[in-house]
Amino acid sequence: MATEQRGGPEPDAERRRERIVAHPSYRPADRDPDLLELDELRPVRLVLEYLKPELALRDLGVQATIVVFGSTRIRKPGLAREGVERARAALLARPGDRELERRLRVAEQILARSPAYEVARELGRIVGRFGKGPPDGRLAIMTGGGPGLMEAANRGADETGARSAGLNIALPREQSPNPYIAPELCFRFRYFAMRKMHFMLRARAFVAFPGGFGTFDELFETLCLIQTGKREPLPVVLVGEEFWRRAFDAGFLAAEGMIDPGDLELFRYAESAEEIWRAICGWYEERGLSVLP
Repeated sequence: MATEQRGGPEPDAERRRERIVAHPSYRPADRDPDLLELDELRPVRLVLEYLKPELALRDLGVQATIVVFGSTRIRKPGLAREGVERARAALLARPGDRELERRLRVAEQILARSPAYEVARELGRIVGRFGKGPPDGRLAIMTGGGPGLMEAANRGADETGARSAGLNIALPREQSPNPYIAPELCFRFRYFAMRKMHFMLRARAFVAFPGGFGTFDELFETLCLIQTGKREPLPVVLVGEEFWRRAFDAGFLAAEGMIDPGDLELFRYAESAEEIWRAICGWYEERGLSVLP
């Protein structure tokens, strides 16, 4: 049996210590990414996704939000015209190609909807100037953080010098935040559930521009929460009556008995940024309340 060295560590003690310190079990639990990724840690991740934005919004004094959703595909008119030109050039190069014909029709439709970009942008400006102006910050635009019409709303607020928020979501095809969100108010979520909760926690109005499944998801969830009394009522404004009456036939649902006739009063239509803002302020004035809580 080897004799221990007197007055010093065993020859392999330091090597053993290095192995111990390098092992994942030695990491502090809150700094162990492998631990945090386990299914059993999902409750902890949900709590963290609630707390991180909540603490930031609270620290920055954001008391209320105007939540804006709309298509990521509807860009400002100049970009939309370029899309039509590219689609037309591609079809000219391959006349009769049905897929290219479809793409041109879609590009023309996007161009026809592109004025909504400036409406959302102007709404952002209106909210940004609300109260005591941009330094106030108690009321902020909040969007899904992506491009298109949500970018427009964040951009309008940014142009006044006001902060606005964007709640991005991790997706298989990663969604990058638009460049007009205040960096300190741009959050990236793993869970749709926590993201949806933050949309509603401070919402004083929900504004839906023309959009697809994502916009419909948030709109119908908001209407359902109001209808079922799971949250206090708030103004819901659908921008572009012609689009929404075709995309969402609420009258048909009421006639079929799927919703009550009174549910048709849960939302209003508007066309311009000024109409949107009047609808929001008017909703609160009718109840003797203010947009700010």
